[in-house]
Amino acid sequence: MQVVKTRLPGCVAIQPEMHVDARGVFHENWHAARFAAHGLPAQFVQHNVSRSHHGVLRGLHYQWPQHPQGKLVSVLEGEVFDVAVDIRRGSPTFGQHVAAILSADNHRQFWVPEGFAHGFLVLSDTALLTYLCTAPYARGSDNALRWDDPQLAIDWPLADVSLSAKDAAAPLLADIAPECLPQYPA
Repeated sequence: MQVVKTRLPGCVAIQPEMHVDARGVFHENWHAARFAAHGLPAQFVQHNVSRSHHGVLRGLHYQWPQHPQGKLVSVLEGEVFDVAVDIRRGSPTFGQHVAAILSADNHRQFWVPEGFAHGFLVLSDTALLTYLCTAPYARGSDNALRWDDPQLAIDWPLADVSLSAKDAAAPLLADIAPECLPQYPA
């Protein structure tokens, strides 16, 4: 597996080693020892699956204060524009984002660490995403950040998006009280 660092420390793209032959394709999606050797989580406690249609934008979500989640995201069907935003108070990269195109064809995975908001936009007709989480979901700790916040300057590849009511009403990063955001490790 190849681990590619992004400009945000902790966020990485992972390209699994592909084994292709006449029968099809095989690859390891996750291997505890190999992930641990790269400083990535060796244990997950929850596995989520999401199917969405073209133009659906889910996010930007973060879990705080209970059970902040790191997420290993991959796409089993279709293609998405996947985004991570550093929302850790005191971080030198606070408010910055990175994005990756994840698809069933490129098999790329994206690691979004705890303390980052995460979202994705479906570019194909439909997309089936899977993400392994480092902490369990806790009701009341799933928060949203405004997807089109000008401070974040995310260049979403589609202008016409479909949002949930919660995501459409999410606050701008500047409007979130500091105590409601994760703290960057000192």
